Amino acid sequence: MIVKLKIPPRIKILEALGSIADKRIIVLDEKRAKVISSEKNKEYFVYLDLEKNVVFSDDNGTKLKGYIGYPIIAFLMIKGVLPFDERIASVLYQIPWKRLNEKYKNYSIVEKIVKDIAKKRGIETNFLENFVEEVMKKISNLSLFYDPSLEKNK
Repeated sequence: MIVKLKIPPRIKILEALGSIADKRIIVLDEKRAKVISSEKNKEYFVYLDLEKNVVFSDDNGTKLKGYIGYPIIAFLMIKGVLPFDERIASVLYQIPWKRLNEKYKNYSIVEKIVKDIAKKRGIETNFLENFVEEVMKKISNLSLFYDPSLEKNK
């Protein structure tokens, strides 16, 4: 069943940047990418058909929770559909996203930890916040629909 995807939690913008910094995005072609998880034990398949506004990703955020997951956000950044900031991405490398999310079970706590890491690595919190806000606005203007049948394009 095709469903409209919800706006993601703010932390997913940072997680997408981290996945790009870690070079865990493998672009297969114009519409397809493979994303390696932060623990490198899973691969997510992403398919974007932006002409039809339909997408697929088998990450839990997209597939189970119904929001635009970080693999889709990362691919949209790489494609230039969403803003990307190399300076911010460069300080979000090697963050154990899954471990943090499982330990704290609270995105706002994890976001604070990640912001603290970014600050220690040279990015001011206000700069980071403004960028996340800019990406969230762009995402809210997208109207993306999750189509599970697109998995066949792996």
